[in-house]
Amino acid sequence: MAMGCRGLFCVVALATVLGAAFGLGEDMDRPLFAPPGSAIRVTESDPGLKKVLQFAQERYNLGSNAMHLRRVSRLVSATKQLVKGIRYTITVEMSNTQCKKSSMLRTCDFYPELQQLKTEVCVFEIWDVPWQSKSNLLKQKCQPKAVPEETTAVKEASPDQPLEVSVELLGLFKDFMVKYDKVYNTQEEADRRLQIFHENVKTAAKLQSLDQGSAEYGVTKFSDLTEDEFRSTYLNPLLSQWTLQRPMKLAPSARSPAPASWDWRDHGAVSPVKNQGMCGSCWAFSVTGNIEGQWFLKNGTLQSLSEQELVDCDGLDQACRGGLPSNAYEAIENLGGLELETDYSYTGHKQRCDFTSRKVAAYINSSVELSKDENEIAAWLAENGPISVALNAFAMQFYRKGVSHPFKIFCNPWMIDHAVLLVGYGDRKGIPFWAIKNSWGEDYGEQGYYNLYRGSNACGINRMASSAVVN
Repeated sequence: MAMGCRGLFCVVALATVLGAAFGLGEDMDRPLFAPPGSAIRVTESDPGLKKVLQFAQERYNLGSNAMHLRRVSRLVSATKQLVKGIRYTITVEMSNTQCKKSSMLRTCDFYPELQQLKTEVCVFEIWDVPWQSKSNLLKQKCQPKAVPEETTAVKEASPDQPLEVSVELLGLFKDFMVKYDKVYNTQEEADRRLQIFHENVKTAAKLQSLDQGSAEYGVTKFSDLTEDEFRSTYLNPLLSQWTLQRPMKLAPSARSPAPASWDWRDHGAVSPVKNQGMCGSCWAFSVTGNIEGQWFLKNGTLQSLSEQELVDCDGLDQACRGGLPSNAYEAIENLGGLELETDYSYTGHKQRCDFTSRKVAAYINSSVELSKDENEIAAWLAENGPISVALNAFAMQFYRKGVSHPFKIFCNPWMIDHAVLLVGYGDRKGIPFWAIKNSWGEDYGEQGYYNLYRGSNACGINRMASSAVVN
């Protein structure tokens, strides 16, 4: 659908184009403007995408020693971003054709036999400057297309089977409804949720085939929600709005280097996994988890503190519609502290503030922002306790276990939308990871925990690390 250009939108759009054309930019990974960011998804109908797909295909074949030409057999996903030109990030499947490189045929058909296709999954980053008729290949990474194992991945229904007669899919959906106690009020709603479930099964399978870690993705309690429903109900859009963040003092560096591994769960500094419910209050759970750890380190006693107090009484944030850890620390200082969970219990929706100063169980003196270097974050964590962090949670909707390492295209580090608690780090069969306490209940992930690859700033995990200070 064509859209007109009016008012402020035109000004911003024009400024973006001019900034790109005349080199008014920032580093190649960062959006030029505040979130939701300049990286946007594009479809196959995008004229520029057709051009860069052809360019990627040509560069791939030039650098390949294979006898036969390869073509793009499927576009998995694509985004574009204005950065002194247009930067495309595309994920595609490349498959063998029946044409030899020396041939001059007009058309090159794919092999009909699956085993001869030898499909690879490739990620290309291409910088296109249309006004200079110039394209540059910034990055190319390919790997054989994985066939998910029966035990770890969800199968897609056969494309030749109509949705309504896929016995496997219906059985999977029925098991999902029973396991997570799902009830739909009408047949129409059940049919709609089945369709969404089907699309999510395919998304989980895509994540599985492209994951660079050891994660298993599949059916979770969120598998009947659209991406928009999941984001609006459980995530926190305010986290990526950098202009709203309150500046914090930088934390002093750790006194010692990070040990090889550390986990505060083994040292009694982490309370049981909680559940934020259908409320975007992850910011409150992240901050209270951090303060619980800080108080444990000061007096040796672990107390479960109240998130509901922040949902109700933090006037700087937006309760179930999101918030920022930096604001939450300031609100706790202004209130005078946090009550216990047992004194101010969680309801999962905003209500009248019922804070009582005489029931304060923990207070803070200030808060600090941590370095964005993952090694320094690890050293600080081992020395000072669990850390409030935030990340892009796209892959988390379908995560089941293992170490998650999504491609960057699925997990833009500048579009973080979920606050969590970093409790430890280590190594699993050669894969370094962060141990992350989530707030979606113990029936999520690994008993409520999510493990994310450590060492590449995956999903923006290093962007918003912070802690309360208790003197």
